[in-house]
Amino acid sequence: WSRGPPAHLSIMGSPGDGAAVQASQEERDPCYVAITREPLSLDALMREVQDTRCGAVVTFSGNTRDFFEGKEVVQLEYEAYEPMALKELRLLCLEALGAYPGVRRVACAHRLGIVPRGETSVLIAVASEHRGEAFDACRYVIDTLKAKVPIWKKEIYSDGSAWKANKEWQTPEG
Repeated sequence: WSRGPPAHLSIMGSPGDGAAVQASQEERDPCYVAITREPLSLDALMREVQDTRCGAVVTFSGNTRDFFEGKEVVQLEYEAYEPMALKELRLLCLEALGAYPGVRRVACAHRLGIVPRGETSVLIAVASEHRGEAFDACRYVIDTLKAKVPIWKKEIYSDGSAWKANKEWQTPEG
């Protein structure tokens, strides 16, 4: 995203533009969330969490694997209620910032639509003063995303297709 994010992204946070003059680190929004139908870029997400106050950046990449429970996976398909998903992603990033001392920046991007084998569905990057908090916050973001964010996954197998609810999913009623 050398000239900013593509127009098709739904974004909340501060999109990184390496050519632009950046606000001071304290003034930049510490949360970046995005939903897109395009392939995700770890490099772009890493730019969102760059912070000279941080000695650690931990990332998570969720990818489409080739087998699940003995079945050959052809691809995944994701759907979302995008306005609510963006709101929930932002809230969980803010929660991670508040819950883990030393965490300065959190970025999360999720892909919708078809995600073939070997491609990335979700990326998370957490920048922190120290690695322990970065690892903990990153795990919190992915676990909470799977449990609360209204993004649904359908696994397509070589012998047919089946919706797969995230085992972590919690209905709004609890």
